[in-house]
Amino acid sequence: MERDQPTALAAGGEAPEPRSTGPRRVLSGAPEYPEALSCLESPPKALFALGDLRLLESAPVGLVAIVGTRDASAYGLQTAELLASAVVRHGGIVVSGMARGVDAAAHRAAVRAGGRTIAVTGTGADVPYPASHRALHAVLAERGLVVSEAKPGQGAFKGCFPLRNRIIAALSSVTVVVEAGFKSGALNTATHALNLGRGVAAVPGRIDDPRADGCNLLIRDGAHPITDPAELLQLAGLYRKTTAHGGLELSASARAIADAVRAGADSADAVSALTQLPVRIVMTELGVLELAGVVVGTPSGRLRAA
Repeated sequence: MERDQPTALAAGGEAPEPRSTGPRRVLSGAPEYPEALSCLESPPKALFALGDLRLLESAPVGLVAIVGTRDASAYGLQTAELLASAVVRHGGIVVSGMARGVDAAAHRAAVRAGGRTIAVTGTGADVPYPASHRALHAVLAERGLVVSEAKPGQGAFKGCFPLRNRIIAALSSVTVVVEAGFKSGALNTATHALNLGRGVAAVPGRIDDPRADGCNLLIRDGAHPITDPAELLQLAGLYRKTTAHGGLELSASARAIADAVRAGADSADAVSALTQLPVRIVMTELGVLELAGVVVGTPSGRLRAA
């Protein structure tokens, strides 16, 4: 059971006004009910939702779960943000559990990047948990989707979060664990994903950091190691085939970066100065461009167009 801690919204601007209507009930078998949940041994008989139900239409295609420990390190939070922003900038939807730490970082990064995100809660969809996430809950209900199988008004109860985790796994084509100890709920989500035949990935961590124990164990047992956002995008199928750019469809920022390299920018700093894009975004997209065969890194560390 997680404990409340003050958490800034960091999603930009004031939180939306509280919604005047309660969660919408979607019964199993209804057109809006996601078919992806039918693979569960015990699928929810109904879902309760606040926000845009259309985000569930393509599930699990294009939906990526980013989960991890509540007690995340600064590195874990930064990595969750980097992965989430990459997913939404390439047309994907971030799914997580709105918990402290990695989950909240992934949701916030998706919103800041102008993308879409789904929070699956263990409490009722109208009950922010932890209470310090009221502002985040309001933003997600307004700009994304908050969904739960718990009835409206239901508070946290023993076992509610493992129940929530199976829904996260079922809705997503890939579950990536950013940081997790051996007993983390994120490993429970990954286990559900494995049992459902979905993709499972993990970010490797230091062998002396307990927060990396679960991730390193997953990788040892066959999970895909994620050492670059481009690897997650490729695993999630967010590179769509096209006739341009080496056979991959690129985001607007990636196209701008490719043009900058063709214009002579030969380093991430130079590309950033020319495109006015943050260096962290430039670095992410350069990985995409190298996979696409559009940009090549020379032995001296400089960039050139392929």
